[in-house]
Formats: sequence, structure tokens, C-alpha cells
Amino acid sequence: MANQEQLDIFKQGVVFWNQWREAHPEICPDLSDITLIGASLTSANLSDTDLWNADLSRATLNNADLSNANLSYADLQGADLSGADLTRAVFVETNLERANLTRCSVYGISAWNVKLEGATQDSLVITPDDEPTITVGNLKIAQFIYLLLNNKEIRDIIDTITSKVVLILGRFIPERKAILDAIRDELHTRNYTPVLFDFEKPASRDFTETVSTLAHLARFVIADITEPKSIPQELSHIIPLLPSVPIVPLLQVSEREYEMYEHFTTYPWVQPIYHYHDLDELLHSMQDHVIEPTEQKVRELAIEKARRLKRP
Repeated sequence: MANQEQLDIFKQGVVFWNQWREAHPEICPDLSDITLIGASLTSANLSDTDLWNADLSRATLNNADLSNANLSYADLQGADLSGADLTRAVFVETNLERANLTRCSVYGISAWNVKLEGATQDSLVITPDDEPTITVGNLKIAQFIYLLLNNKEIRDIIDTITSKVVLILGRFIPERKAILDAIRDELHTRNYTPVLFDFEKPASRDFTETVSTLAHLARFVIADITEPKSIPQELSHIIPLLPSVPIVPLLQVSEREYEMYEHFTTYPWVQPIYHYHDLDELLHSMQDHVIEPTEQKVRELAIEKARRLKRP
């Protein structure tokens, strides 16, 4: 609940409130649960203020100072926050539907599960005042973009994801898992980041979306189609939608490709099947017959993608 004494001061208007804040900078006001539907709060000093669960729907808060404020669970539907300072403010489960966030300063913001349907998010400033201004147009990615620009470890992670991840698909029955584990270890030694997906474990939901997401992050995909089970289904969701990600099928010589696989051979980013007799042969030939041809295909697809983007 809001502090009654502070609430009484606040009700005397923005000018009086701002003067009181200036005279008492050490106080962090508590205006939690307050109802201010449609209130005019232009340029109000609400920095360091607890506005948890406050109803500020349709309020005018343009150019207000909400830095370090707690706006968790607050209702800001249709509010005008244009030009407001939201530096280091906390937004958890906050309703910002149809709110105007144009030109807000959002450096250091903490936003989790925020409702933004219909909100105007133009020119959000993600940098502090003493740095060159960088703006984005999406509150949910604002904190991520700033971290990406200013945190080398995160940049390294992104670089790893976009340039080194290799998704490995196959069956995890004992005789096949040894092959997949060996492929993973070999890729590790060659400075890749292999991601091994276990189709055999029971899942609480359909894992097609998970596999598709991993494939989108991958530099290329290695699919051991020997004794396939779920792999045909997963490849049918991956191959047609990822023209920039080479698919490398592996098949033990003693086996034949599954029915309908021939359909995938018409896609230029699907490499020819590499047939191997046993694990030793596969590992000895990985560089020359799997990795190098696939890296060449990665380069070719990148050039083709660049050409497509340049076309009018």
C-alpha cells in the first residue's frame, strides 16, 4: 500500500510534488497500488518510486522521470510515456498495451513478460547520457542489444552460436550413440560447438520446434540417417525452410536410405550422402569428405544469399 503522507503530497500536483522530491532526495516514495487513471503527470519526478501494481492507464507521463522506479504489475495501458526516462526501471508483468514509448530512455531496463500489444516503440534510447545515442524499436530486445554492444562475453557467445554450432541428429540407441558421440568429439577437436539432440528420450511436448530452432542457429547439420526413426520427420521440417544451412547426411554402407529420402536430394543445400563402413573410417575421413565439402557449401550459400538480398 502507498505511504499515506507521500500520497497526500502527491495529490497536490506535479509542481508541488517535484519541489518536495528536490527537498528530500533521500526518500524513495511508496506509491504502490495507487489509482491514477488518466492522470496528468507530465515531467513528474517519479524516480526511485515504488509504483508496484499502480493503475496508470491512460495517464500522461511524457517526459516524466521514472528512472529506477518499480513498475512491476502496473497497468499502463494507453499511457503516454513519450520522452520519459525509464533508465534502470523494473517492468515485470507490466501492461503497456497501446502505450506510447516514443523516445523513452531505456538504458539498464529490466523487462520481463511485459505486454506490448499495440504499443508505439519508436526510437528507444538504449545508451546512457554520456555515450553516443543508439536507438532501437523494440523494448523487449533493448536490454539485449545494449548487453551485446557492451559485453564481450555475450558477443563471443553470439559469435559462437552463429559461426561454430553444428547440430547432430541421429538415433540414440546404444549402437548408434557411439557413432554420434564420436562425431561430437571429433567436431570439438576442430573448434566447432556440436549440439547433440536425443530423439530417444520421452518429451513432454512435440520437439519439432526445438529441433527447428537449433537448426536455425547451426552453421550446418549432420544427420546420421542410418536406422532412422524420428529423423525423417525432423528433416522434413528443417530442409525446406533453411536454404542457408547445409545438411550433411551420413549412412552406414550396410544400410539403405529410407523411403522418401530421395525427395530431399533436389534441394541444393543438401549434400550428397556420405557412406561409411565403420566408425574408424568415418573419423579418418571427416575432414576431407564431410567438413571441407560442407564448409565450401557454407561459403557458396552465403554468396547466393548475398546476391538474393541485393536483387531489387
